[in-house]
Amino acid sequence: MKEKYDYLIVGAGLFGATFAHLASTRHRRCLVIDKRNHIGGNIYCQQDNGINIHRYGAHIFHTSDKRIWDFVNSMVPFNRYTNSPVAVAPNGELYNLPFNMNTFYKIWGVKSPSEALQKLNEQRCEAIKKMETDGVKEPRNLEEQALTLIGRDVYELLIKGYTEKQWGRKCSDLPAFIIRRLPVRLTFDNNYFSDTYQGIPIGGYNKLVEKLLEGSDIQLDTDFFKDREHLSSLAHKIVFTGKIDEFFNYRFGMLEYRSVRFETETINNPNVQGCAVVNYISSDVPYTRIIEHKHFENFGDSVYENPVSVISREYPAEWNPGIEPFYPVNDQRNNSLNTRYQELAQKEPNVIFGGRLAEYRYYDMAPVIAKVFSLFESDTNL
Repeated sequence: MKEKYDYLIVGAGLFGATFAHLASTRHRRCLVIDKRNHIGGNIYCQQDNGINIHRYGAHIFHTSDKRIWDFVNSMVPFNRYTNSPVAVAPNGELYNLPFNMNTFYKIWGVKSPSEALQKLNEQRCEAIKKMETDGVKEPRNLEEQALTLIGRDVYELLIKGYTEKQWGRKCSDLPAFIIRRLPVRLTFDNNYFSDTYQGIPIGGYNKLVEKLLEGSDIQLDTDFFKDREHLSSLAHKIVFTGKIDEFFNYRFGMLEYRSVRFETETINNPNVQGCAVVNYISSDVPYTRIIEHKHFENFGDSVYENPVSVISREYPAEWNPGIEPFYPVNDQRNNSLNTRYQELAQKEPNVIFGGRLAEYRYYDMAPVIAKVFSLFESDTNL
């Protein structure tokens, strides 16, 4: 049978859509399939009362790479959204995230960066001395890493409960790297990200993905594994963005994930919580955060132009087959297993593996696009 396409792209998420776009610019023929009934993967937006709902959780595009920023803005203009989440602590008080002078003032009453730094260094030193007493040179787990970064007061008030709830594991059982990118600022700056560029596509992420997929054929409600032989025969090469262990029929065993269950509610209130993201730290609260979606695209008094609002509560869950995998569990066991699968992937000359599930790694959106760019730059034959 003559192959109709140059690429069969399994997954219509950001990696697959970006690959399809760049391939199309080289006049390659692409068939993009997805087992869901929509494009966009986890950045898909669903309309409700004129509000774009981030159906699979909050997605804020941020980058310091001007090329990537210019690229996405050439597809669709982005707004000025700035991520400034708030945390509800177990004591019921509200604290600013990321950890900054607003946070430290509320916890310790400090009013200057030097006062805050003194408190931080006192608690950091305590954590380091404890590790040295135990004969430990580098943090072995998330708890030790957090204590050396932010100290015990902030860790116990604003990190420990939320993290253990999110991952379903004790902080002392989680790898240290999870929290190494924790922002700590000695300024009164509530912007969570320090990147140069940040925003949300005007009109939602669907517009971005639709633009990326122009020129490609799309087939939804199509499970690659239910008709693998036929679908594979349609193209010269496969771009696979699904679960890498599933691609190899779980030869070495199943990789583990954390998942999320969403409970979405429309409320007759134009402004429920005053910002897009509110984290709930206490283990007594079953959800990790509440997203109020209209704040991603409506700013200032414009939130009152729509008399209703839509919120989503996010409940962390252990992943089981049949539900959506969200976060790789990058502990020693799973990383070792993934290494074996990646070694198998390198022996597949006609398959390109990419994205969160295929690489078994956490990805922000901008690095996903950058990864696809690097593939095309390193191989002019793609």
